[in-house]
Amino acid sequence: MSAAPVTGPEGFVDPAYASRSLGDVVPAVASALGTPIGGEPSGLVLPDAPSYVVFLVDGLGAQLLAEHAHAAPFLSSLLAEQQPGTAGVPSTTATSLTSLGTALTPGAHGLVGFTSRIPGTDDLLNALFWDRNVDPLEWQPHPTAFARLAAAGASVTVVNKREFKGTGLTVAAHRGAEYVGADRVGERLAAVVAASTRAPALTYMYDGDLDWTGHRFGIASSHWLQQLAMVDAEAEQLRDTLPATTRLLVVADHGMVDSPTSSRVDVDDHPELRDGLALMGGEARFRHLYCRGGAVADVVSTWRGVLGDRADVLTREEAVLRGWFGGLDAQVRPRVGDVVVACRGDAAVISTSQFSYEATLVGLHGSLTPAEMLIPMVVC
Repeated sequence: MSAAPVTGPEGFVDPAYASRSLGDVVPAVASALGTPIGGEPSGLVLPDAPSYVVFLVDGLGAQLLAEHAHAAPFLSSLLAEQQPGTAGVPSTTATSLTSLGTALTPGAHGLVGFTSRIPGTDDLLNALFWDRNVDPLEWQPHPTAFARLAAAGASVTVVNKREFKGTGLTVAAHRGAEYVGADRVGERLAAVVAASTRAPALTYMYDGDLDWTGHRFGIASSHWLQQLAMVDAEAEQLRDTLPATTRLLVVADHGMVDSPTSSRVDVDDHPELRDGLALMGGEARFRHLYCRGGAVADVVSTWRGVLGDRADVLTREEAVLRGWFGGLDAQVRPRVGDVVVACRGDAAVISTSQFSYEATLVGLHGSLTPAEMLIPMVVC
């Protein structure tokens, strides 16, 4: 068994790259299938099997699962017996799905947040909705782990909603796998079971409903609790329906925290926070600040003064030294903010004028708190 994730002295969880992070999942599955894909050895070791199903539940933090075990008895019983893993930084969907699909750290695959600067422009790439002018093959040029596994002789299948087929994020993160579009839970389960009869095989299934519910209603809501119970039933049904020789690995891309209005800082209410900025990106819990020439030190000072202990405000170099991105390729470097802002507690940095929809959300994620970083990584 690999080492447990480590909480640093600042109270943040260090990403467990090369040990028990999302980027370690596919190489570990490949080894368990008997079709290793090479690269640096991972600390994650999984039991051998002729086929694996990886079920990713968007927004299912390990802490949330443990705290609401009564609503998810199947998954929580597995979590109690196995160490959690970690998301990468930032703890957000596009970054995490790409880490899983490529077996790379964010600093290598280059999807460094929900929104990030398109180098040479004053525009942001929204990694979920993408931009027709940005080629996903250029943004993320590395062969995916899915493609490498397929080249090694395994059957690799992605089961997801039809609307996600061919999107920029899917191409960047999951190209090289056979894509099966399935919009309903029953349809997805049937597709997964069919794909898992092959050997060796990896079948990946995604469910985003829990994350949507948490964003819209919050993790303290009855809506979220009911959705958690449905996810648990889905996972248990999947396990019961799969062949006995197929292993089921349940993971998540991040957790979530509720951020009340009283804990939010609206940049629109603090004009000094715009001083020295060319562009602000990222998301409410993890901001990328792109500075005008020579303004980095002043931006750091101003943001630290306004936010105080509600966030860690670091230069890009300081964040890299902490290992947040797992190293930073030259091509990726300008996509990361000159300054990054990682929120603590339930704080958030919003802009009602620039990111109006985000300001309406209740549940948020992106930072390095245990609630956001720790994820289930359980096999049965």
